[in-house]
Amino acid sequence: MKQTHGRVVHVESLAEVDRRLAAGASRIGSWRVHHLDLTEHGERLLACRVTGAAFLGCTFAPGDDDALVAAGALVLPTVGSTPLDVYRPRLYSPDELYDRTPYLRTLDARAYAWAQRVPGRDDTLAAALHDHAVGEALGAWVAGRRVVGVMGGHALQRGDAGYADAVRLGWLLGRDAVVATGGGPGAMEAANLGGRLAGQDDAAVRSALDALAPVPSFRPSIDDWVRTAREAVADLPARDGLGVPTWHYGHEPPNLFATAIAKYVANATREAVLLEVCTAGIVFLPGAAGTVQEVFQDACENYYADESSVAPMVLVGRAHWTGTLPAWPLLQALARGRAMEQHVHLVDTVEEAAAIIAGPDPLPAVPGRP
Repeated sequence: MKQTHGRVVHVESLAEVDRRLAAGASRIGSWRVHHLDLTEHGERLLACRVTGAAFLGCTFAPGDDDALVAAGALVLPTVGSTPLDVYRPRLYSPDELYDRTPYLRTLDARAYAWAQRVPGRDDTLAAALHDHAVGEALGAWVAGRRVVGVMGGHALQRGDAGYADAVRLGWLLGRDAVVATGGGPGAMEAANLGGRLAGQDDAAVRSALDALAPVPSFRPSIDDWVRTAREAVADLPARDGLGVPTWHYGHEPPNLFATAIAKYVANATREAVLLEVCTAGIVFLPGAAGTVQEVFQDACENYYADESSVAPMVLVGRAHWTGTLPAWPLLQALARGRAMEQHVHLVDTVEEAAAIIAGPDPLPAVPGRP
């Protein structure tokens, strides 16, 4: 057993509790015990020195929680009726969100149902605690990583030419950066898939696209959409990728190609954090209202930044951004005379976009919390 004195130990299963106690743990002040049913463990825990230990959202036999507090532990109860662990110490994995079949029984679906009801005071507190914990975990995860964002519409379907372009963009960017997206379907799924495939050859990319094409959308069946995603990457090694979705848009299930998922209850928090962690720049693929919002939210950050803090913005698709949704002229006008002026770009291809983001001197990753 590794020495744990002086550092925080996150304990997230009863098996871990039993293993550590069986190994002789008697001073457990560094433990942070998450969301466990400890009704059968009270006597053994109280036999330890518990000063400084924290029990977060755990269940106890009557009186054991009070006894632990009296002995110097911190006991924070479950808040409201949320299915979420509001004190979670790390980001979600796809397997954690898609923990059951069919989809309606998954943690993701149950959390969406909870998030959509009229909130009471306890629910509002639970959502805030959960999102704070996710933010802390995300800050730790991105530290030291070079993160580049890809924003784009959710309506893009597997099998579309635009979907293949977004995959190629992620594939190019993912060679020397972590690809971050809004974590949903469409262009977001495609870019995360491309990042997952970075390091693989063209044949692997084509094979994954062919495997996905028979189920172009999560409608009418999320379960079929999830199944084909699993099959498409079943034989591929995991590669870091980030999705930052929200339960605000429950009609958009999270994609399975991001290995780390920072899923928030509050969409406003999620939007701000997603843009902040993309320190290497953001590529904006054609999209609708949500993507336009992200363009100008990012532009606002760059507008007030000094030269050393500006991150590149690359809009892909001249016809879209000058005609269909003419955001480019306004973005140009905002940038004129500012430090960001040389860092906003309009291109036609994902290859051009990837080359700009790579640049001669890409911005380094920024350590610490976003």
